[in-house]
Amino acid sequence: MNWWRKLKKNPLARAGALLLLIFYLAVICADFVAPYDPYVSQPNASLLPPTQIYWRNQAEEFIGPHVYPTEQGSTDLETGKRELIVDWQSPSPLALFVPGPSYQLFQISLPLPPNFREVEIFPGFEFDRHLFGTTGEAKFNLLGTDEQARDQFSRLVHGGRISLSIGLVGIAISFPLGMLVGGISGYFGGWIDAVSMRLVEVLMTIPSIYLLVSLAAVLPPGLSSAQRFLLIVLITSFVSWSGLARVIRGRMLSLKEREFVEAARALGANPFYIIARQILPQTATYAIIAATLAVPGFILAEATLSLIGLGIQQPDPSWGNMLSLATDASIVVLQPWLVWPPALLIVLTVLAFNLLGDGLRDALDPRSTQR
Repeated sequence: MNWWRKLKKNPLARAGALLLLIFYLAVICADFVAPYDPYVSQPNASLLPPTQIYWRNQAEEFIGPHVYPTEQGSTDLETGKRELIVDWQSPSPLALFVPGPSYQLFQISLPLPPNFREVEIFPGFEFDRHLFGTTGEAKFNLLGTDEQARDQFSRLVHGGRISLSIGLVGIAISFPLGMLVGGISGYFGGWIDAVSMRLVEVLMTIPSIYLLVSLAAVLPPGLSSAQRFLLIVLITSFVSWSGLARVIRGRMLSLKEREFVEAARALGANPFYIIARQILPQTATYAIIAATLAVPGFILAEATLSLIGLGIQQPDPSWGNMLSLATDASIVVLQPWLVWPPALLIVLTVLAFNLLGDGLRDALDPRSTQR
């Protein structure tokens, strides 16, 4: 467990791992963390800024953290700013673990196209509390509301389910494929190696982002977000395994002549058994590091496609399509709370995966310098 001690001594890797842990726990428990339904509009609450928290009432008496019911008023035609109508007579206290509509916490299901019945993997536990909220009539919009009067924080948390899971699902598809093709190619050599490597070289010459944009643009317009999610994962995984296959093939060429492989051959072991049980485990260190560093690529691919309108479609949230509002200059200037949170979360997630990947490389690679 020397690698674990080295990893724990790396403060940047610890910070990245902690940040990812917080993000994934938040999106897994999105129904608990988010105070409101991400699809439901609030009455007269379009494009509200983040709700201001007060500690004293209008009589300057300390009553604890509270908010007031707020609605949008008229718009100044010269500046574009909207007047806020605040009901100062109805303070609503803020509290933790407030009651709300019941839901299934930790429910896990497999999204399928509309013609198929959704597969429930784990039913979860029925729960009726939210992490925070108000105990009065006012709404607490931590990050404001969007143009459809939906709570921005709730959509951000629920949108993270897609943006964060797409990387893990993509790695689960592309890395076994890359290791298998690279392992078979390096072990058998000959025409198998030649054909496999030519295919890898062709895939490596294709600019992945342009391929994604081209394929996403020709998808039928009636696809649901679940279908688009699966297609984005499959397309991204298909163009991402070639680099790993090439590296695994090189390592296979050096490992297949080692003594333990020769001993397995002498005992009559099946070639595929030797590849799967003797050689590929020797490349696990590199695969773990490469997988950690490859996840941000899948997240950025989904964000890019959703940003330009070819990925997850409204009203379903994802960090990419929430960031698409940045294409409107007036939104960036007048409602920055709609743009900066998803952009910041994408940057922090990519940075956290890179920090964790660098830390794993330093801890698992014996040639790395001692810290």
